[in-house]
Amino acid sequence: MGRAFLGLGSNLGGKETFLRDAVASFDDLQAVSGLYETDPVGGPDQDSYLNIVIELDTNRGARELLEHAQMLEKRANRKREIRWGPRTLDVDVLWVDGEQVNDPDLIVPHPRMGERAFVMIPLGELDPIFLESWDNPNEGEVRRLRDW
Repeated sequence: MGRAFLGLGSNLGGKETFLRDAVASFDDLQAVSGLYETDPVGGPDQDSYLNIVIELDTNRGARELLEHAQMLEKRANRKREIRWGPRTLDVDVLWVDGEQVNDPDLIVPHPRMGERAFVMIPLGELDPIFLESWDNPNEGEVRRLRDW
């Protein structure tokens, strides 16, 4: 078993319901960060996001986690029409213990996670070591709403 971290976000429809349903699908769940409301970064004008990071203790590799993430997004009727546009559910594979992947459809560790406070702040809540060398770019406001 190894640790993996995934970032989840939603800013359309029943945002928290989409996140809760996704979290419930992981039988290898270890921990969930607090629930954060965040300003959108990039893309068109859109509503704020709800974001969390989850920690898994898993036998699954990055590719299997990506497949599960894509299944969850499809189940939530995610539409990929505008880059960085609004979405019912976004699930990103952030980090998988001992794995580095550099494929066209998957890069692990996630190449932009250090640029995103909405990822790093909840990730650091689960494991502060990720914040040790993080240089916060201060993009968009990140507000902790409550414990998950």
